[in-house]
Amino acid sequence: MAPRLEGKVAIVTGAASGFGKGIVIKFLEEGAKVVIADLSTEAGELVAKELRCAFVKADVTKKDDWEQLLKEACKQYGQLDIVVNNAGVTYTNKPTEDVTEKDFDLVMNVNVKSIYLSTNVLVPYFLEKKRPGCFIQIASTAATRPRPRLTWYNASKAAVINATKTMAVEYGPDQIRFNAVSPVVGSTGMTHLFLGRPDTPENRAAFVTTIPLGRPSTPADVANSCCYLASDEAQFITGINLEVDGGRCV
Repeated sequence: MAPRLEGKVAIVTGAASGFGKGIVIKFLEEGAKVVIADLSTEAGELVAKELRCAFVKADVTKKDDWEQLLKEACKQYGQLDIVVNNAGVTYTNKPTEDVTEKDFDLVMNVNVKSIYLSTNVLVPYFLEKKRPGCFIQIASTAATRPRPRLTWYNASKAAVINATKTMAVEYGPDQIRFNAVSPVVGSTGMTHLFLGRPDTPENRAAFVTTIPLGRPSTPADVANSCCYLASDEAQFITGINLEVDGGRCV
């Protein structure tokens, strides 16, 4: 059987580590060409060399950087088919009244404005070329099952899901699909921020008790879900939020 993403070109943001790197690995295994986008030049170049794909240093809150990503994808691989908006941030789990304006601006800019900019720059490309497109946003179970002390992070991810569903309806007639994937907390560089305490086996175990399948999400879990949504197997799927959460949101 042919690789599921053969002949497709993808941009994956925040791709130098964590879920993003896992998505890139899976996409490459399934035949896609990938442009890695990350704010860290050192980490991005290292992963690009390791996985043999293109890298663009990009701040997802800057329109110019999105324009450069599109330019690079077309220059290196001749086209663009898939966009995975994986880059995201949070602030340390804390009482809502202690959240600073800087904290608020950070999660809204990186988690929400980046989606606005990616679609503002890339949707016109798909419309002009009259080619199908696929956007996948990495949201969070925090959007649909919000817990205390991460209010504005939760709200930013809820905005991502709402915007995804709205654009799925708006651009469906143009064959541009929009879907979201919502992982439960996994093992990434931000895990300690979600927990609000050191990422130790003991602290993680307390959270895992809330997940029926008994473990955190992994990059492979998220990558497998993204691969399906990006593939032609999901060509009739748009506007969904796929919870990759071991049953936490039930």
